[in-house]
Amino acid sequence: MLTDEENREGTERTPLMLPKDDVQASVGEDSSILVYLRQIEARLDAKFGVESEAIERKLPEDRRPVKWHEELSMALLWASATMNTSCFATGFLGWELGLSLKQTISISILASILGAALPGFAATFGAATGLRQISVSRYSFGWWPNKIIAVLNATVQIGWGAVGCITGGLALTAASDGQLSLIVGIIILAVTAFLISFVGLKAILIYERYAWIVFFTIFLVFFGEIGRYADNTTPSPLKAADLAGSLLSLIAIVYGSSASWVSIVSDYYVHYPANVSRVKVFFLTTFGIAIPTSVGMVAGCVVASALNNRPDWADVYHTEGIGYLINTMLYPRGFAKVILTLLVLSGINVNVVCIYSAAIACQQFARPFARVPRFVWTLFCFVLILGLAMGGREQLNVYLQNFLSLLGYWSTSYFAILFIEHYVFRKGSFENYDLDAWNDPTRLPVGLGALAAFLVGVAGCVLGMVETWYVGPVGKLIGSHGGDVANELAFIATLATYLPARYFELKTFGR
Repeated sequence: MLTDEENREGTERTPLMLPKDDVQASVGEDSSILVYLRQIEARLDAKFGVESEAIERKLPEDRRPVKWHEELSMALLWASATMNTSCFATGFLGWELGLSLKQTISISILASILGAALPGFAATFGAATGLRQISVSRYSFGWWPNKIIAVLNATVQIGWGAVGCITGGLALTAASDGQLSLIVGIIILAVTAFLISFVGLKAILIYERYAWIVFFTIFLVFFGEIGRYADNTTPSPLKAADLAGSLLSLIAIVYGSSASWVSIVSDYYVHYPANVSRVKVFFLTTFGIAIPTSVGMVAGCVVASALNNRPDWADVYHTEGIGYLINTMLYPRGFAKVILTLLVLSGINVNVVCIYSAAIACQQFARPFARVPRFVWTLFCFVLILGLAMGGREQLNVYLQNFLSLLGYWSTSYFAILFIEHYVFRKGSFENYDLDAWNDPTRLPVGLGALAAFLVGVAGCVLGMVETWYVGPVGKLIGSHGGDVANELAFIATLATYLPARYFELKTFGR
């Protein structure tokens, strides 16, 4: 937050502190209600630290050095956001696809690391540029095509928020023996996350820095109480192409759950010094996502395999769902209720991140949207998450499988474009970015090369995806139920298209 004296330096701003490039366009255009709302935001920021001007670039001189325990937030933030009941539920998918426990555990760990490397790379842009993730991608996608990415990102985060509400709501309903309806549980989760996100980045970092401890302890309890029932001896009945198809589909799901953070990760690094070690940022972020995700998923893998040895538990899972399964498996009963109640908080963790980043993405749909205060967009995203969670609360595993796979698809193309732009066209140096141009369409790339590559990548996804509602022509060639190769095809297609398309764009437009 800049002081009044710092705000008066250089280009003069309006009293509402609009982005520099928007000052002239906004004078006399904002309605009285919008002016009033921005004044409210400024007062809330001054009094309670409610973050305003969220999408503005954070200049290096306005950031303070951070201590070692604050740097740990690069990992702990994601530990709290990922170690949740959603990851636990995803761990059941390998068992449902007919894979053995050893196979599902191996894939859960390796695919989590592979997927987490994408946001690990994207995280290095946050401190170096002082820009949020969607603003960073303007240097590849340009001004107009990047708005598509902003819309996709907001959609992804709202969807993730709904998943967090559903899984946490299920736990809360089971803990109350059905006395509390799932809808009420969803509302409790969404409202709590909204309040934390409303305050902004400072509150989020403090909360998420410690919240993971609760869930790590809970999953240790799962391993301790359920581990003896795990079925580690029954091999997968699948053979040859059918086995390959199930392995590829599970890899796509697990990879997608980690890779999906790539479109928001820089949102949480803009306050770090610009010279922070990018190697440190990469590894803390990658393993801060991969290890907690693996913990939750492996716990799900172990519990799912135990259903082979405990048909009574399998009955509860198929008829009542995960929440009631947890309530049945853990002992003593009173302790199980405590665990389920604590698991509700895991839905809050992911929702906090999703609501915050969705609101920032909404501000980048168009210039007028940027002038709407962040807290208004936070409220808007909260309402959408609440509605989606209530409407999608049935068939959770089907919802997860389709949704997480779709996340990984577009995340792969997004990563490939950022990676090629940085290392091929920017020579791997942030000195080759005109950071003052982040909000100026005339100085940013046109984005036609990125748009073409992104669309070709989407075509690759369509060819290779395997979903309950659609199986691509390439995906269906692998086994009797198909094998998901959408991410692989998306990466190859994006890579092959972006290189020549970006060279052509540079030669034609010079930027």
